Amino acid sequence: MATPLPFSRFEWLIAWRYLRARRAEGGVSVMTWISLIGIALAVFALIATLAVRTGFRSEFVGTVLGANAHVTLYSHGTVTEQGQIDRKLTEYDALAEAAAAVPGVIRTAPLIKGQVMASLRQRSAGVEVFGISAANIATLPGIAQSEAAIGDLSRFDEGVALGSGVARELGVSVGDRIKLISPNGVKTAFGTSPRVNAYEVVYIFTAGRYDIDRTRLYMPFAEAQSYFNREGYADEIEVMVEDPETVDRMVLPLLQAGDEVASGIGVWTWRDASGGFLRALEVEDNVMFIILSILVLIATMNIVSGLIMLVKNKGRDIGILRTIGLSEGSVMRVFFLCGACTGVVGTLLGVILGCLFAIYIDPIFSFVNYVMGGGVWDPAIRGIYALPAELRLADVLSAVALSLTLSFVITIFPARRAARMNPVEALRYE
Repeated sequence: MATPLPFSRFEWLIAWRYLRARRAEGGVSVMTWISLIGIALAVFALIATLAVRTGFRSEFVGTVLGANAHVTLYSHGTVTEQGQIDRKLTEYDALAEAAAAVPGVIRTAPLIKGQVMASLRQRSAGVEVFGISAANIATLPGIAQSEAAIGDLSRFDEGVALGSGVARELGVSVGDRIKLISPNGVKTAFGTSPRVNAYEVVYIFTAGRYDIDRTRLYMPFAEAQSYFNREGYADEIEVMVEDPETVDRMVLPLLQAGDEVASGIGVWTWRDASGGFLRALEVEDNVMFIILSILVLIATMNIVSGLIMLVKNKGRDIGILRTIGLSEGSVMRVFFLCGACTGVVGTLLGVILGCLFAIYIDPIFSFVNYVMGGGVWDPAIRGIYALPAELRLADVLSAVALSLTLSFVITIFPARRAARMNPVEALRYE
């Protein structure tokens, strides 16, 4: 007599019959539903968390890279007679051209930086000034391509560009003139007097990060040199590259290019500036994945409870099946299919729910915000304006693999118990 192949049709039929419990054995059916719903919710929570984690990192990196330099070239400086460090970049144009010639660099721009007090009528706010040319600000993605921007960036040489957060705090609109007050102004015989200049706001941008929109102001490069007493030099060179994720590979070529123009040039990448936050995100990601993996494990443990009850209720059936010639392997596969099908269906439902959550996160979050009366998301704390989610195939596959692996492994133990049941003992009292 030929031995039937593993997972033959009759094994699937028996497993399907056992999953469809009769009304009198409703406990088994209830446990199956509990296992299925538990796994679905656990997988949903895992995919939703991974999607939000990925979206948050992408949003953070995207807004940082859209309005900030990928690499900054600066001078290590020399010590003056007064004991101060002089970090002037007098050959900033040549340095910017040398950096632009490095393969992989797509943009360079000399910058002037300073901090001042901005005021309009009775309101005031501290702002960080970036002195940049009109041609260079027009190529800055997070500023020039801001969807929520108002004003005309082509008039940048006639005034200043202001972040929407600063504009909101000062009550500024396009066309208003704001005063910029710097404590380091004109040097006189009686000391340094504050410098106060008025500028027209020609452009208001939204970069997508609260800390940028709330603090940043762009000023024409030549005007910034004059305003901050830095005629003839720049503070640093802003560099953008094709692939910011591999920016570390650009450090050595940029250093070599900088050394050809001036000595003592240093490099500071966006990873150096945001490395602490990115490492914190990575640690949080790992911890959250472990915690949610435990949640999936707990959900799959319900399969064990359901199968143990099923084996107990089907003891007579197991004895009869063994008596008529069913092998231990076939019995084991029957109950393995019972548990595995629960894991597969639960995982599939969880994937569907998790993907729908990631796709429709904006209306879902708006509904939650409405129910809670608003104020659920504070951009001043989280830095971005909305809860992001980005669905990636790798995240979905990792959640599916984890859930199915745990479901299959957990199912083996009660299935083996059923297979090793002595048919004589199972039928003794029948």
